Amino acid sequence: MDGFKRRSEKKKLDIIQASFLLFMEYGIQKVSISEIAKKAHVSQVTIYNYFENKHNLIYETYKFYIDNEVSDFIKLVKEDIPFPEKIKKLILQSRQASAQIHEEFYQYMIQDYSKEHNYLELSYTEQVLPYFDELIHEGKKNGFIDKQLSNQVIMMYIQMFAEYTKKEEVSMALLPNSEEFSKVFFYGLFGYKDTNKLNL
Repeated sequence: MDGFKRRSEKKKLDIIQASFLLFMEYGIQKVSISEIAKKAHVSQVTIYNYFENKHNLIYETYKFYIDNEVSDFIKLVKEDIPFPEKIKKLILQSRQASAQIHEEFYQYMIQDYSKEHNYLELSYTEQVLPYFDELIHEGKKNGFIDKQLSNQVIMMYIQMFAEYTKKEEVSMALLPNSEEFSKVFFYGLFGYKDTNKLNL
């Protein structure tokens, strides 16, 4: 990549990052192109040259958010820490993400997620699922996931959860209760600490 292209890509990323910070704080509708330009230290013309309109900028910012969330998940799965600690960190990440995101930006994500072949689902299928499989393997190996459960059944469970959250009313209920949903998703109704008492 030559110097001009590198500077151009950096400027584009600066605009997306500025948009992200403003959207997270104020939502989408209240933030103007002029405010984004000011925060990114560029002209409004530069923004229009890169993105053409606000709609395209919102979508690129949405992709930026998804890419960062996916990257954080992959880094955590690869991290050399005990399996229970990874699950706790995943739940903490979920709590932090739900506290950070503006409801209007979240609604935009949900609307896109309801479409076929959307970016979130594509990222989930191509990048997240393979590492979920790795996480499952690690959990089984270390005795935290029942080895009698097939990966196929576990992946069906994950897919059922993903499909159910495509419903807008479910997704909106998830936002204020993300930590609880994450605990149920990873630990079940009883929690992994108590499963030995059930003789299952």
